Amino acid sequence: MTITERYARQLLLPEIGEEGQRKLSEAKVLVVGVGGLGSPISIYLAGAGVGTLGLVDDDVVNVSNLHRQVLYDETSVGQSKALCAQARLLSLNSDITIRAYPLRLSADNARDIISQYDIVVDGTDNFATRFIISDICTELHKPYVYGAICGLDGQVAILCHGHATYRTLCNEEETRSMPHPGKQVTGVTPAIVGSVEANQVMQLICGFGEPLIDKLWSIDLCTMQSFIINI
Repeated sequence: MTITERYARQLLLPEIGEEGQRKLSEAKVLVVGVGGLGSPISIYLAGAGVGTLGLVDDDVVNVSNLHRQVLYDETSVGQSKALCAQARLLSLNSDITIRAYPLRLSADNARDIISQYDIVVDGTDNFATRFIISDICTELHKPYVYGAICGLDGQVAILCHGHATYRTLCNEEETRSMPHPGKQVTGVTPAIVGSVEANQVMQLICGFGEPLIDKLWSIDLCTMQSFIINI
């Protein structure tokens, strides 16, 4: 299968074309968390032809994940998410490189891992990891595509690429006393928010449109109202 055949439909877009496809093939993107958000993020970036994808996740697949974590199926239950995701994405696109990190991103390993990539994408579900990502991305001058969901609400922003960081959005001291983000969610919420995150990555790589740099996009899937604010 040739590049022209595989990416024929997006090559037709003036926003991408041959030059954008070349940029995608040369890009290195790290996805932290390959669950509800990480599934659509990594599937669409792999499908688009991002040359190198890193997948960080220390968890294993649980049957309760399957309604929203579309990288996995019933045969994956009990297995490493990072390794299952790697196999699934290579079956989708064997022309790209997939690096699996079956571990938790921490203050001890984040700098070494993130330094190998151009962009970091948020598929996490906890405050502590987001502060680590934000701090290291700020230090290394790497864009951080942030995304979060709760129930039927979601938000996306591009941080550490202008003046705003995750610390602009959240106070670390206050988050220590906040409850863990709710586990109640449909499969559709992360599908939509993760897809928007993937699109933001493509905008950064290919240089088209108006990426959410220092802007926060929010959506309420009950009312379908969405808005963007400056941060």
